[in-house]
Amino acid sequence: MKKLHITSAILSLLFFLSFTACDEGGDPDPGATSTVEMAGDWYVQFLVDGVDVYNLGYTKITTYNTAANDGTEIWIDDNQNTWWFKVKCPVNTSNLTFSGTGLYSNVDDYEVDVDISNGIIVKDGATTSGGNTSDSIYFEAVFSDDPTTTYQLVGYKRTGFLEDEH
Repeated sequence: MKKLHITSAILSLLFFLSFTACDEGGDPDPGATSTVEMAGDWYVQFLVDGVDVYNLGYTKITTYNTAANDGTEIWIDDNQNTWWFKVKCPVNTSNLTFSGTGLYSNVDDYEVDVDISNGIIVKDGATTSGGNTSDSIYFEAVFSDDPTTTYQLVGYKRTGFLEDEH
């Protein structure tokens, strides 16, 4: 009988605690990173002189803040969808541009230096494949193991709408 009282007390306490919260009130603002306007998933085409020479169609790359969170650089990661690169690239957050030379990448022991030029993000600058408006991205990349070819990566920010997914 004593076990039943203890079990009932514990269950009652758990039931009561499940309806209480530690909400301090208000709407907490977690803030944003220093490169929030340049961060996201992007569907891009990987082109040479405007032609999809590898028949990749749209592939996903990702841009995101570095741990420094100082607004001077972003990670550009192709998620092993194009040339297998992930680099820290200098940015100008006031005009949403980015570029850098000799950017070191090591993805799964594949080492390459990347030169990124003419990088720009344009707010609401693209019409997605599903007909929606989204931010556009464009940049050129030259890889140290193919130094005579300039690749253009051009596309739009992932919207999350099914009709825009690739």
